[in-house]
Order: sequence, then C-alpha cells, then structure tokens
Amino acid sequence: MTQQRYDVIVFGATSFVGKIICQYLVSHFKSGDISWAMAARSADKLDQLKTQLGPAAQDLAVLVVDATDEQALGAMCRRTRVLMTTVGPYDLYGEPVLRACVETGTDYCDLTGEAHWIRKMLDRYEEQAKQTGARIVHCTGFDSIPSDLGVHHLQREARRIFGTHCCDVKLRIRRMKGSASGGTVATALNMAKQIKADPSVKKIMANPYALCPEDHGFSVRQQRDKIQYDASCDSWVGPFFMASINTRIVHRSNALSKQSYGSDFTYHEGVMTGKGWSGKNKARGIYWSLAAFFTGASLSPIRSFMAKFLLPKPGEGPTPEAQEAGFYDFRFIGTTAAGQQITTKVYGDKDPGYGSTAQIMSQAAVCLANDVPAHTAGGFWTPATLMGDVLIDRLHQHAGLTFEVLSTQQEE
Repeated sequence: MTQQRYDVIVFGATSFVGKIICQYLVSHFKSGDISWAMAARSADKLDQLKTQLGPAAQDLAVLVVDATDEQALGAMCRRTRVLMTTVGPYDLYGEPVLRACVETGTDYCDLTGEAHWIRKMLDRYEEQAKQTGARIVHCTGFDSIPSDLGVHHLQREARRIFGTHCCDVKLRIRRMKGSASGGTVATALNMAKQIKADPSVKKIMANPYALCPEDHGFSVRQQRDKIQYDASCDSWVGPFFMASINTRIVHRSNALSKQSYGSDFTYHEGVMTGKGWSGKNKARGIYWSLAAFFTGASLSPIRSFMAKFLLPKPGEGPTPEAQEAGFYDFRFIGTTAAGQQITTKVYGDKDPGYGSTAQIMSQAAVCLANDVPAHTAGGFWTPATLMGDVLIDRLHQHAGLTFEVLSTQQEE
C-alpha cells in the first residue's frame, strides 16, 4: 500500500516552538490548502498535542520518529516535499536529520542560530545536496529572516529609487519585547561550551564571512560590536545578541547573489538605547551583560549552575499572552556609494522568538513547498536568495510582518 506523501512535515512537533507552529498551521491552513503531518519521538506526546489542537486536527497524521534513527529519518523524508525541523540544539541533534534530507533530495528548513554547525554542514553536504536536488535553508525563524529579508527589501527599494545598491547597511533594533525559551538557552549554553573547547569554532564565530563560499572574494573589514553613538539614528547603540548569526547569513546572501550588495558591502546590527548618559549606560549594560553570560557559560561549573538554577529549562517559554504582547521594530539604514540614504522598517507583531518565529517558519516551509520552482537547483541557500520577494509577500499577508520604506535622502 502506497503511503501518503505530504507537502510539509513538522519534525519536533512536540517541542515548545513546534507546538506553536502546529497551532498556527491548523489555524491558518484549511484542509486541502496544504497536506502536512506532525512528527516527534514520543507517540504519547503527539497524541496529546493532536487532542490539544482540537477538531480541526482530527485527521492530521502523526509519525513517530527519533532523531537518532537514520532509517526512520530517511523514510520520513521520502514522505514529504519539505521537512521543517525544530529539534535542537542542532549541533547536538541536527546532523542526522539534515543528512537524511540531503540523501533523499528533500527540501529542508530549520531554526538554527549556530553558525559553526552550519559551516560544518556546508563542508560535509553542500556538494551532495546539489547532486540530489535538496534545497537546504537554515535560519528560517527570527534568526535570521527579519535581518536577511530586511536587507533584501532595502536593497530592492534602493535600486528602484536610486538605481543602485547600498554599499553600507545598518540594522538598528528600535524596540523589541519578548523572552527566551529553554531551547534557546540550551543552544546558547552549548555554543559557549563549543567555543571554549574548540579553537576552530571560535575562529568561525569571529569571521563575518564564515558562511560564504570559499571564493567569495570579500575582504572589507566589518565593524565589531561595541558601544557607540550612531548619528544616523541619533542614539547610543549596544550589541545585538543575534548579530553573530544574522550578519553571516546576510553576507552569504550577498555572496550567493553574485555580490548584488557590492564587493565592498558592510553590515552591522545593534540595539538602540537612547540619547545622553542614560542611553550610553544602557548600551554599556547590554555589552557587559552579554560578555558576562558567555564568559560564565564557557566555564563548566558556572554553566551547570546557570542551567540548573537561573535559566528556563528546555520545553519552557513565554505564555500565549506574552507571545501576543511581544513585538519587534527593526530599522534598516542604507547608504549608497554616492551618499544617498534610505531608511526602511521591518515590524513583527508577536514575541520574536516564538509567536513570530512560528508564523515565519510556517510560511517559509509552505513557500518552499509551493512557490519555489521545481527546477531550482539543490544546495544550501539563504531565505533571501531562494525565496526573496515571494516570501516577503507571504509574511506581509499571513505572518504579521510589515516591510516598508520610511524615508529617502539624496546626496546633498
């Protein structure tokens, strides 16, 4: 008997963010719009989730698959066009899943923010993915779609208005409200551990072009995270905790698009903290808080203490009410070689890490299944280079994101 094949399978459906994704898919896609199924390692948890999803999920298929069972992973991949996986930290659990997609030619998207793991996967599987036709897209959540598509949108509008691209782009986080789940914390702790244990990981994390193809040709020095006053937004700026992955995805998009942002393109992300001494002190607070976290997390006794007593556990996260109350307001400031300037905005209407991420990833997976032409080459893509404008339209219509031009300024 031939088994049903699906447009999308959600692997890790019973994880914290996986449950939110399944709720979103049940709520936003009627029967017949797409065919999808839930997969996880626990049959009991899958049944509980199906019950929680209500009558609309009564016919929804569930697949029991363990992330370490390569035979079962391969069988799952052969039953879907797109596999979306929330099973992280990806450095610990992600490779067998990705390998199964590559081997079976199955399109793939994930929520990783782990640049060192992406680099390993590129080195091991990119050529095979090109051969099998699997389109692999990392970072299809809050990290790094608002950044990647935000820059793509700004550059598109700059070409339309000025006739050229912006050689310098800055992302400034104007406002943001949201909290981290235990899964995000577990990923951050594992990254700190890897950086301490493996000098090559630290080298990758220090290289802004770490995810670009070897022949990328970029040599321009990128701005380091620091406390600074930015006159272009009239605010002090502190480091943004997701910049280490977002910037590398943006630079990879530039490389894969044949340097469409320019060979001398510079990109920086930071959090606006306001004017005067108050703004400067807030920026300092962000800087030293991040430094203290990663220094402590790199030491085994402190890392264990933090995980046990101070930080949320895997499976924990913001309440539905907190997800609804969350939001983020990003401002992108681009400057052309001639000094023309454009400011754009990306706004998300829910908690960035979970409410918004669930919507973003769901639409990315459906876009990958339905909107990307079948003849598009296999390989490791970025959201901007594989889905670009089509995904922007989807996110604008169905995922609570807005992309808009705020102002332009010609050379004086």
